[in-house]
Amino acid sequence: MTFSLYVEAAEWRAHTERVRDAVPGIVPVAKGNGYGFGLQLLADQCARLGVETLAVGTGSEVELVHDGFAGEVLVLTPWHPIIDPPPPLDDRLILTLANIEGIHALAGSPTRVVVELLTSMDRFGLTHDDLVAALPTIRQLNLAGFALHLPLDEGETARVDEVSHAVEQLRRLGVEIPMLWVSHLGDDELATVRRRHPGLVLRPRIGTRLWLGPPRTYQARGTVLAVHPLRRGETFGYRQRKAPRDGYLLIVSGGTSHGVALSAPRPVSGVVPRAKAATLGGLEAAGRVLSPFHVAAKRRWFGEPPHMQVSMVLLPGDVTPPLVGDELDVDMRMTTALFDRVVLQ
Repeated sequence: MTFSLYVEAAEWRAHTERVRDAVPGIVPVAKGNGYGFGLQLLADQCARLGVETLAVGTGSEVELVHDGFAGEVLVLTPWHPIIDPPPPLDDRLILTLANIEGIHALAGSPTRVVVELLTSMDRFGLTHDDLVAALPTIRQLNLAGFALHLPLDEGETARVDEVSHAVEQLRRLGVEIPMLWVSHLGDDELATVRRRHPGLVLRPRIGTRLWLGPPRTYQARGTVLAVHPLRRGETFGYRQRKAPRDGYLLIVSGGTSHGVALSAPRPVSGVVPRAKAATLGGLEAAGRVLSPFHVAAKRRWFGEPPHMQVSMVLLPGDVTPPLVGDELDVDMRMTTALFDRVVLQ
Protein backbone atom coordinates (compact mmCIF):
# COMPACT_ATOMS: atom_id res chain seq x y z
CA MET A 1 0.00 0.00 0.00
CA THR A 2 2.65 2.47 -1.12
CA PHE A 3 2.28 6.01 -2.39
CA SER A 4 5.62 6.83 -3.98
CA LEU A 5 7.66 9.65 -5.44
CA TYR A 6 10.19 8.59 -8.06
CA VAL A 7 13.08 11.00 -8.64
CA GLU A 8 15.51 10.95 -11.56
CA ALA A 9 18.33 11.66 -9.13
CA ALA A 10 21.11 12.64 -11.53
CA GLU A 11 18.95 15.07 -13.51
CA TRP A 12 17.31 16.53 -10.38
CA ARG A 13 20.68 17.08 -8.69
CA ALA A 14 22.11 18.62 -11.86
CA HIS A 15 19.22 21.10 -11.89
CA THR A 16 19.89 22.12 -8.27
CA GLU A 17 23.57 22.59 -9.10
CA ARG A 18 22.68 24.87 -12.04
CA VAL A 19 20.50 27.03 -9.79
CA ARG A 20 23.23 27.15 -7.13
CA ASP A 21 25.79 28.28 -9.70
CA ALA A 22 23.43 30.91 -11.13
CA VAL A 23 22.62 32.50 -7.76
CA PRO A 24 25.64 33.71 -5.73
CA GLY A 25 25.03 33.52 -2.00
CA ILE A 26 22.02 31.23 -2.39
CA VAL A 27 20.23 30.07 0.77
CA PRO A 28 18.16 26.96 -0.05
CA VAL A 29 14.78 26.87 1.70
CA ALA A 30 13.69 23.48 3.05
CA LYS A 31 10.48 23.82 5.03
CA GLY A 32 7.14 22.17 5.69
CA ASN A 33 6.88 18.93 3.75
CA GLY A 34 10.20 19.57 2.03
CA TYR A 35 8.44 20.41 -1.27
CA GLY A 36 7.35 16.77 -1.38
CA PHE A 37 10.89 15.38 -1.17
CA GLY A 38 11.12 15.52 2.63
CA LEU A 39 13.34 17.74 4.76
CA GLN A 40 16.03 15.15 5.34
CA LEU A 41 16.58 14.51 1.62
CA LEU A 42 16.79 18.26 0.99
CA ALA A 43 19.28 18.64 3.84
CA ASP A 44 21.42 15.90 2.31
CA GLN A 45 21.29 17.63 -1.07
CA CYS A 46 22.28 20.96 0.50
CA ALA A 47 25.33 19.20 1.92
CA ARG A 48 26.13 17.92 -1.59
CA LEU A 49 25.72 21.44 -2.98
CA GLY A 50 28.22 22.78 -0.45
CA VAL A 51 26.09 25.81 0.48
CA GLU A 52 26.85 27.79 3.60
CA THR A 53 23.31 28.18 4.95
CA LEU A 54 20.01 26.29 4.81
CA ALA A 55 16.70 27.93 5.75
CA VAL A 56 13.84 26.10 7.47
CA GLY A 57 10.35 27.36 8.19
CA THR A 58 10.03 26.85 11.93
CA GLY A 59 12.16 26.06 14.95
CA SER A 60 10.70 22.55 15.17
CA GLU A 61 12.16 21.76 11.72
CA VAL A 62 15.76 22.49 12.76
CA GLU A 63 16.37 19.04 14.22
CA LEU A 64 15.11 17.40 11.01
CA VAL A 65 17.93 18.95 8.95
CA HIS A 66 20.62 19.35 11.58
CA ASP A 67 22.23 15.94 11.16
CA GLY A 68 22.21 15.86 7.35
CA PHE A 69 23.54 19.39 6.94
CA ALA A 70 26.58 20.69 8.82
CA GLY A 71 26.27 24.40 7.95
CA GLU A 72 24.21 27.27 9.35
CA VAL A 73 20.45 26.84 9.75
CA LEU A 74 18.25 29.93 9.43
CA VAL A 75 14.72 29.82 10.89
CA LEU A 76 12.40 31.93 8.74
CA THR A 77 9.40 32.26 11.04
CA PRO A 78 10.20 35.07 13.48
CA TRP A 79 11.05 34.10 17.05
CA HIS A 80 8.84 35.63 19.73
CA PRO A 81 9.56 35.36 23.48
CA ILE A 82 5.87 34.99 24.37
CA ILE A 83 5.28 32.14 21.90
CA ASP A 84 8.59 30.32 21.54
CA PRO A 85 10.94 28.63 24.02
CA PRO A 86 14.34 30.18 24.74
CA PRO A 87 16.70 29.50 21.84
CA PRO A 88 19.24 26.71 22.36
CA LEU A 89 22.95 27.42 22.60
CA ASP A 90 23.82 26.51 19.02
CA ASP A 91 26.36 28.51 17.06
CA ARG A 92 24.97 27.08 13.81
CA LEU A 93 21.50 28.51 14.45
CA ILE A 94 20.28 31.86 13.08
CA LEU A 95 16.90 33.16 14.25
CA THR A 96 14.70 35.74 12.57
CA LEU A 97 13.43 38.65 14.68
CA ALA A 98 10.53 40.74 13.43
CA ASN A 99 9.12 42.28 16.60
CA ILE A 100 10.28 44.64 19.33
CA GLU A 101 9.75 42.01 22.06
CA GLY A 102 12.13 39.54 20.42
CA ILE A 103 14.79 42.19 19.85
CA HIS A 104 14.74 43.22 23.51
CA ALA A 105 14.71 39.59 24.71
CA LEU A 106 17.83 38.61 22.74
CA ALA A 107 19.87 41.81 23.24
CA GLY A 108 23.28 40.75 24.48
CA SER A 109 22.61 37.08 23.68
CA PRO A 110 25.17 35.04 21.69
CA THR A 111 22.34 33.77 19.46
CA ARG A 112 22.83 34.98 15.90
CA VAL A 113 19.83 36.79 14.46
CA VAL A 114 18.47 38.37 11.30
CA VAL A 115 16.16 41.37 11.74
CA GLU A 116 13.25 41.39 9.28
CA LEU A 117 11.84 44.67 7.99
CA LEU A 118 8.20 45.04 6.98
CA THR A 119 7.63 45.09 3.21
CA SER A 120 4.50 45.47 1.08
CA MET A 121 4.01 41.74 1.72
CA ASP A 122 2.78 43.01 5.10
CA ARG A 123 3.30 39.76 6.97
CA PHE A 124 6.18 40.03 9.46
CA GLY A 125 8.71 42.79 10.07
CA LEU A 126 9.58 46.05 11.77
CA THR A 127 7.96 49.24 10.52
CA HIS A 128 10.14 52.32 10.03
CA ASP A 129 9.07 53.66 13.42
CA ASP A 130 9.78 50.31 15.10
CA LEU A 131 13.22 50.24 13.49
CA VAL A 132 14.09 53.74 14.71
CA ALA A 133 12.87 52.96 18.23
CA ALA A 134 14.73 49.63 18.38
CA LEU A 135 18.04 50.83 16.91
CA PRO A 136 19.95 51.09 20.20
CA THR A 137 18.87 47.55 21.10
CA ILE A 138 19.54 46.18 17.60
CA ARG A 139 23.15 47.27 18.04
CA GLN A 140 23.34 44.90 21.03
CA LEU A 141 22.30 41.87 18.97
CA ASN A 142 24.60 39.27 17.43
CA LEU A 143 23.43 40.52 14.06
CA ALA A 144 23.75 38.41 10.91
CA GLY A 145 21.94 40.97 8.78
CA PHE A 146 18.51 42.21 7.77
CA ALA A 147 15.78 40.39 5.86
CA LEU A 148 13.09 41.32 3.33
CA HIS A 149 10.22 39.05 2.30
CA LEU A 150 8.83 40.43 -0.95
CA PRO A 151 5.53 39.74 -2.77
CA LEU A 152 5.43 37.51 -5.83
CA ASP A 153 3.14 39.67 -7.95
CA GLU A 154 4.44 43.14 -7.17
CA GLY A 155 6.45 43.45 -10.39
CA GLU A 156 10.21 43.45 -10.91
CA THR A 157 10.72 47.22 -10.78
CA ALA A 158 8.61 47.56 -7.64
CA ARG A 159 10.48 44.77 -5.86
CA VAL A 160 13.88 46.24 -6.73
CA ASP A 161 12.72 49.69 -5.62
CA GLU A 162 11.46 48.22 -2.35
CA VAL A 163 14.86 46.66 -1.68
CA SER A 164 16.64 49.91 -2.52
CA HIS A 165 14.31 51.84 -0.21
CA ALA A 166 15.12 49.50 2.68
CA VAL A 167 18.89 49.70 2.05
CA GLU A 168 18.82 53.49 1.83
CA GLN A 169 16.67 53.70 4.97
CA LEU A 170 19.18 51.65 6.96
CA ARG A 171 22.12 53.63 5.65
CA ARG A 172 20.47 56.97 6.46
CA LEU A 173 20.10 55.71 10.02
CA GLY A 174 23.78 54.83 10.12
CA VAL A 175 23.11 51.10 10.37
CA GLU A 176 25.71 48.65 9.08
CA ILE A 177 24.21 45.91 6.90
CA PRO A 178 26.29 42.74 7.33
CA MET A 179 24.04 40.89 4.86
CA LEU A 180 20.65 41.40 3.26
CA TRP A 181 18.58 38.21 3.16
CA VAL A 182 15.90 38.44 0.43
CA SER A 183 13.09 36.30 -0.95
CA HIS A 184 11.42 36.29 -4.38
CA LEU A 185 13.99 38.19 -6.40
CA GLY A 186 14.87 36.83 -9.85
CA ASP A 187 18.37 36.80 -11.31
CA ASP A 188 17.88 40.08 -13.19
CA GLU A 189 16.48 41.76 -10.08
CA LEU A 190 19.40 40.56 -7.98
CA ALA A 191 21.82 41.89 -10.60
CA THR A 192 20.07 45.28 -10.57
CA VAL A 193 20.24 45.50 -6.78
CA ARG A 194 23.94 44.68 -6.86
CA ARG A 195 24.56 47.40 -9.45
CA ARG A 196 22.65 49.95 -7.41
CA HIS A 197 24.35 49.01 -4.16
CA PRO A 198 27.95 47.88 -4.78
CA GLY A 199 29.41 45.95 -1.90
CA LEU A 200 26.03 44.90 -0.51
CA VAL A 201 26.12 41.19 0.40
CA LEU A 202 22.89 39.56 -0.80
CA ARG A 203 21.64 36.19 0.47
CA PRO A 204 18.77 35.10 -1.81
CA ARG A 205 16.46 32.57 -0.14
CA ILE A 206 15.15 30.16 -2.78
CA GLY A 207 12.89 27.12 -2.47
CA THR A 208 10.43 26.43 -5.30
CA ARG A 209 12.82 27.29 -8.14
CA LEU A 210 15.60 25.18 -6.62
CA TRP A 211 13.70 22.02 -5.73
CA LEU A 212 10.79 21.96 -8.19
CA GLY A 213 12.71 22.12 -11.44
CA PRO A 214 11.68 20.33 -14.65
CA PRO A 215 8.61 18.17 -13.85
CA ARG A 216 10.14 15.29 -15.81
CA THR A 217 12.68 14.82 -12.99
CA TYR A 218 10.08 13.50 -10.53
CA GLN A 219 6.77 11.61 -10.68
CA ALA A 220 4.23 10.62 -8.03
CA ARG A 221 2.61 7.19 -8.35
CA GLY A 222 -0.11 5.35 -6.48
CA THR A 223 -0.33 1.56 -6.28
CA VAL A 224 -3.43 -0.26 -7.51
CA LEU A 225 -4.71 -2.24 -4.51
CA ALA A 226 -7.92 -3.72 -5.93
CA VAL A 227 -9.96 -3.75 -9.15
CA HIS A 228 -13.74 -4.32 -8.99
CA PRO A 229 -16.04 -4.71 -12.02
CA LEU A 230 -19.06 -2.36 -11.77
CA ARG A 231 -22.45 -2.62 -13.39
CA ARG A 232 -24.42 0.53 -14.24
CA GLY A 233 -26.51 1.45 -11.19
CA GLU A 234 -24.48 -0.70 -8.78
CA THR A 235 -23.70 1.07 -5.50
CA PHE A 236 -20.27 1.51 -3.93
CA GLY A 237 -18.27 3.51 -1.38
CA TYR A 238 -19.12 5.23 1.88
CA ARG A 239 -22.04 7.12 0.36
CA GLN A 240 -23.31 4.20 -1.73
CA ARG A 241 -23.27 6.14 -4.96
CA LYS A 242 -24.52 4.45 -8.11
CA ALA A 243 -22.14 3.64 -10.95
CA PRO A 244 -23.04 5.85 -13.95
CA ARG A 245 -22.14 3.14 -16.46
CA ASP A 246 -20.52 -0.28 -16.76
CA GLY A 247 -16.83 -0.23 -15.95
CA TYR A 248 -14.40 -0.72 -13.10
CA LEU A 249 -13.77 0.69 -9.65
CA LEU A 250 -10.06 1.02 -8.88
CA ILE A 251 -8.87 1.20 -5.28
CA VAL A 252 -5.54 3.05 -5.37
CA SER A 253 -3.09 4.02 -2.64
CA GLY A 254 -2.97 7.76 -2.04
CA GLY A 255 -5.52 9.78 -0.11
CA THR A 256 -5.96 12.99 1.85
CA SER A 257 -3.16 12.07 4.28
CA HIS A 258 -0.82 12.08 1.27
CA GLY A 259 -2.18 15.38 -0.05
CA VAL A 260 -4.15 13.83 -2.93
CA ALA A 261 -6.63 16.32 -4.41
CA LEU A 262 -5.74 18.97 -1.83
CA SER A 263 -5.34 22.47 -3.23
CA ALA A 264 -4.97 26.00 -1.94
CA PRO A 265 -7.46 28.69 -2.96
CA ARG A 266 -6.26 30.50 -6.08
CA PRO A 267 -7.05 34.02 -7.25
CA VAL A 268 -9.18 33.87 -10.39
CA SER A 269 -9.33 36.81 -12.79
CA GLY A 270 -10.54 37.10 -16.38
CA VAL A 271 -13.60 35.71 -18.14
CA VAL A 272 -12.15 32.36 -19.26
CA PRO A 273 -10.57 31.37 -15.91
CA ARG A 274 -13.79 32.33 -14.13
CA ALA A 275 -15.85 30.26 -16.57
CA LYS A 276 -13.57 27.25 -15.98
CA ALA A 277 -13.82 27.67 -12.21
CA ALA A 278 -17.61 27.89 -12.44
CA THR A 279 -17.74 24.76 -14.60
CA LEU A 280 -15.58 22.78 -12.19
CA GLY A 281 -17.65 24.04 -9.27
CA GLY A 282 -20.81 22.91 -11.01
CA LEU A 283 -19.40 19.45 -11.65
CA GLU A 284 -18.31 19.14 -8.02
CA ALA A 285 -21.77 20.20 -6.84
CA ALA A 286 -23.17 17.39 -9.00
CA GLY A 287 -20.79 14.89 -7.39
CA ARG A 288 -18.33 14.62 -10.27
CA VAL A 289 -14.69 15.41 -9.53
CA LEU A 290 -11.79 14.62 -11.84
CA SER A 291 -9.08 12.71 -9.99
CA PRO A 292 -5.31 13.29 -10.38
CA PHE A 293 -4.79 9.59 -11.24
CA HIS A 294 -3.97 8.65 -14.85
CA VAL A 295 -5.01 5.44 -16.59
CA ALA A 296 -4.20 4.96 -20.29
CA ALA A 297 -2.70 8.48 -20.43
CA LYS A 298 -5.90 10.16 -19.24
CA ARG A 299 -7.07 11.55 -15.91
CA ARG A 300 -10.00 9.56 -14.52
CA TRP A 301 -13.00 10.52 -12.37
CA PHE A 302 -13.11 9.94 -8.64
CA GLY A 303 -15.77 7.48 -7.57
CA GLU A 304 -16.13 9.56 -4.40
CA PRO A 305 -13.90 12.01 -2.53
CA PRO A 306 -10.55 10.47 -1.59
CA HIS A 307 -10.30 8.62 1.71
CA MET A 308 -7.49 9.18 4.17
CA GLN A 309 -5.05 6.72 2.59
CA VAL A 310 -6.75 5.40 -0.56
CA SER A 311 -8.83 6.72 -3.44
CA MET A 312 -11.67 5.20 -5.44
CA VAL A 313 -11.31 5.86 -9.17
CA LEU A 314 -13.85 5.04 -11.88
CA LEU A 315 -12.72 3.54 -15.17
CA PRO A 316 -15.01 3.11 -18.22
CA GLY A 317 -15.65 -0.41 -19.41
CA ASP A 318 -13.95 0.18 -22.77
CA VAL A 319 -10.58 0.79 -21.08
CA THR A 320 -8.41 -2.18 -20.09
CA PRO A 321 -8.04 -1.97 -16.31
CA PRO A 322 -4.62 -2.06 -14.63
CA LEU A 323 -3.61 -5.03 -12.52
CA VAL A 324 -3.26 -5.14 -8.76
CA GLY A 325 0.28 -3.96 -8.00
CA ASP A 326 0.50 -1.68 -11.03
CA GLU A 327 1.31 1.96 -10.37
CA LEU A 328 -0.65 4.94 -11.70
CA ASP A 329 0.87 8.36 -12.37
CA VAL A 330 -0.61 11.03 -10.12
CA ASP A 331 -0.60 14.81 -10.57
CA MET A 332 0.40 16.25 -7.19
CA ARG A 333 0.75 19.71 -5.71
CA MET A 334 4.22 19.12 -4.32
CA THR A 335 3.95 21.66 -1.51
CA THR A 336 1.13 19.62 0.06
CA ALA A 337 2.35 16.12 -0.88
CA LEU A 338 3.51 13.49 1.62
CA PHE A 339 4.84 10.20 0.30
CA ASP A 340 5.28 6.79 1.91
CA ARG A 341 8.64 6.59 0.19
CA VAL A 342 10.91 8.63 -2.07
CA VAL A 343 12.83 6.53 -4.59
CA LEU A 344 16.02 7.97 -6.10
CA GLN A 345 16.60 6.36 -9.50
